[in-house]
Amino acid sequence: MTDDDARDLIRTVLGEVAPEADLDSVGPDETMQEALDLDSIDFLNFVTGLHERTGLEIPERDYPELSTVEGCVRYLTTSGG
Repeated sequence: MTDDDARDLIRTVLGEVAPEADLDSVGPDETMQEALDLDSIDFLNFVTGLHERTGLEIPERDYPELSTVEGCVRYLTTSGG
């Protein structure tokens, strides 16, 4: 998966979880939960959506790596997604 593929996937899954969320308004190292006002259930649904679309097992200990756009891209591109 390329960086662009990962960003597209993040945008798609986020759009399903929080349709009003504007990923373009989030800085690359800004926490998505805070910037987009996502609660913990929204974030869990986001992680679940990533898992369903990629088949990647995402253990809870890795959730902090998915908290920013750049961290999420890095995780998806280096974990074989």
